[in-house]
Amino acid sequence: MGIFGWLGLFAGTDASEAHSVYGTWVSLVPPLIAIALALITREVILSLFAGLWVGALFLMAYNPFSATAESLDVMVTAITKEDHVAIIVFSLLLGGMVGVMSRGGGNQGIVTLLGKHANTRKKGQLFSWLSALFIFFDDYANTLIRGNALRPMTDRLKISREKLAYIVDSTAAPLAVCAVITTWIGFEITQIANSLSALAEQTTDEALAAQLQTGADNAFIIFLDSIPYLFYPILALSFVLMIIVMRRDFGPMYDAERRAASGGGVLRPGSVPAADTELQTLQPVDGKPRKWYNAALPVIAVINVALFGLYLTGSAGLEEGQRGITDIIGNSDPFAALLWASFTGCTLAILLVVFQKILSVKEALEAMIGGMQSMLVAIVILILAWSLGGITQSIGTGAYLASMLEDSLPIILLPGLVFFIAALTAFSTGTSWGTMAILFPVVIPLAVAMGAGVGFAGGEYYGILLGSISSVMAGAVFGDHCSPISDTTVLSSMSSACDLIDHVRTQLPYALVVAGVALVVGEIPAAFEWIHPIWGIFAGLVILYFILRFFGKNPEEGIKVAA
Repeated sequence: MGIFGWLGLFAGTDASEAHSVYGTWVSLVPPLIAIALALITREVILSLFAGLWVGALFLMAYNPFSATAESLDVMVTAITKEDHVAIIVFSLLLGGMVGVMSRGGGNQGIVTLLGKHANTRKKGQLFSWLSALFIFFDDYANTLIRGNALRPMTDRLKISREKLAYIVDSTAAPLAVCAVITTWIGFEITQIANSLSALAEQTTDEALAAQLQTGADNAFIIFLDSIPYLFYPILALSFVLMIIVMRRDFGPMYDAERRAASGGGVLRPGSVPAADTELQTLQPVDGKPRKWYNAALPVIAVINVALFGLYLTGSAGLEEGQRGITDIIGNSDPFAALLWASFTGCTLAILLVVFQKILSVKEALEAMIGGMQSMLVAIVILILAWSLGGITQSIGTGAYLASMLEDSLPIILLPGLVFFIAALTAFSTGTSWGTMAILFPVVIPLAVAMGAGVGFAGGEYYGILLGSISSVMAGAVFGDHCSPISDTTVLSSMSSACDLIDHVRTQLPYALVVAGVALVVGEIPAAFEWIHPIWGIFAGLVILYFILRFFGKNPEEGIKVAA
């Protein structure tokens, strides 16, 4: 029992006496309360804690004192998880690095340098989109590095923080989920292989068991075959580029962009950015040189050390014949690699400004602490989001949503339904990886039991199996994009110094449009085998173009934008 759990006993209630809500519709209440309150009140910390407390209330037999104690206990558990500690330390070190870069004038130097090339809002956004391709290997690193590095440039070009957060968020996870060499690949392949292998062990049909085991042994091939079925991630990446090139927006994003372009500020008046960039300790020192490489070199160091760390941890323990790049990345420890990278970047940033006598050692350390301090609000939000995710797991939110797939339905509708359930699960729990971990063991056996993929490549309904597998991944990314309790949503807001709810409100219409198009021209037609998935993606791009063409507007129209 956790240290706060004893307070629950003192209050006279034990969790074992709780009314059973596990895996029922009631398990949806806590995340829905948190999400609804966050969108209505824009007080995200209070909203997240409210959802956490209600979930704890269910667990603790509706005793409010025990629920409060359990909420604190769950938060402590969330903080002490090894992976979560690594993300917090990584974020703090990266924030410290950015603080030193900013105080030492490096960020201003980058802005001056980029101003020679990215001298319009369109070019600035295009550069922001292209930068995702250089940090494709991990979604956390992608969001944190790019948001912090690009923000000074986008602020100067009067690009709203909401647009920067959208570009960062919608080019991170969608790229990581479908790229062949990322920190996601090992997790995805393992989930596919384990599900098929477990199914092979359970079946009494020897021929079918052999086919299933062959599929498990070739899980990477199955993953590669499923990539064309990742309609939402591929269309989401393309839609961001389309918006930038066509210079059109709609919905709340149009209002945010028009406000920024007209000089009304890159942030909404009254907004609360997830990171504070206005601290005095982060402002450049007057009279000191502002050299671009004092910002560029630490960022380059972070990327290179992260890649080297992935290689080093991934190659350890592999046989000689397994040392392909995909095997190495799949076997790597991304959290260790990111910690090494952020520590190296922070150290290098300090050394650069100290040896050039731009800052003293004391000033550099103060700038580092200031950078870490700017991350505090976002880290609190992140901890609460993890805690809410933990409480939803305890009350079976994911299990309830997964059980909805077990009812009988036509096999043709399976990929579309899986996409919907995965999106709802990720939206409610705030985690794409958790969603995949919940649904893969349910979806793959269900698809095979319904006759999908028997014989695998060339077998009957192989496209249904691929569509179902990809729908778990695509739906998880879509739900993650829409949820204000998602860790990547929080990190994108943090790195872009954007109000979390403003980010969700402006990104949500775009995500819903892309998801709707993905279902209409991708998931459903591909399952019916009306068209090849590649043609579905092409049709989706055409539809998205016309949506922007007829419903989007240029936020700069009628405004004289001064760079």
